[in-house]
Amino acid sequence: MGLAAVLLVATAAFAHAAWNFFAKRAGAAGAGFVWLTATCSAVLYLPVMAASLIWNGLPPLGDWLLGVLVSAVVHLAYFLLLQRGYAVGDMSVVYPLARGTGPMLAMLVAVLLLGERPGWLGILGGLLVVAGVFVIGLSDGVPRSGASLAGVGFGLATGALIATYTVWDAHAVTGLALSPLAYDWANNLARSMLLAPYAVSRRTRVVEAWKSHRREILAVALLSPLAYILVLFAMQLAPVSLVAPARELSIVLAGLLAWRLLGEPQPTRRLTGAVVVLAGIVLLGIA
Repeated sequence: MGLAAVLLVATAAFAHAAWNFFAKRAGAAGAGFVWLTATCSAVLYLPVMAASLIWNGLPPLGDWLLGVLVSAVVHLAYFLLLQRGYAVGDMSVVYPLARGTGPMLAMLVAVLLLGERPGWLGILGGLLVVAGVFVIGLSDGVPRSGASLAGVGFGLATGALIATYTVWDAHAVTGLALSPLAYDWANNLARSMLLAPYAVSRRTRVVEAWKSHRREILAVALLSPLAYILVLFAMQLAPVSLVAPARELSIVLAGLLAWRLLGEPQPTRRLTGAVVVLAGIVLLGIA
């Protein structure tokens, strides 16, 4: 992977860990928070999208609609599950499990459905991810609490969606040759439209979420698209099999934020588990 791709991925990792920190601070704001962040993202990045269309021209409408529709539905489920996970579990549990599950699931699918046979590096990487998950989710061999189990469950389910949208979006910006800027902007707009009926029917909750978490909403609206746009550009410069694992540097960064700024418990165990998950992902990427 070239220097430009490495710099893009590293910057994206910092932005990704940061927006998840703000999403965790919003906690139980739920679907209203998800709608507000998507809507604000569409507004904030409208000039960028317009500049992209002027520079690159209009994409094929059919490819654009197909790519955006599929991605928006999967991303919407991802954001809703993630926000629910942050409402019931700690960031230092939910985040690394969500980020670590995707590569592991991709390997299992390749083995069970595609007949692939990973080398010893791939097997070791998968085992390290599983080991890291247990280190993060368990304490002294037993679940910490019902909340911890809920956080683990939402983290794993979110990871499955991450694996899905990573593969699809890589196809959209490479196979369909869609502009990452216009593609991500349309994705945010589509998620806003999909959640619009909820926002209209629960206006009071949405207004309260805005009043209580305005800073968090604007931070996520700015940083979340930035992180993913950088990754999409990196996917145009390097194989997704290298980009996807490298961006998981954010796992360790998120663990540090959860410890230092959120004061979450057992930082040594959870950071150790995050590092183990990261090591496993790296091995899966180079296997």
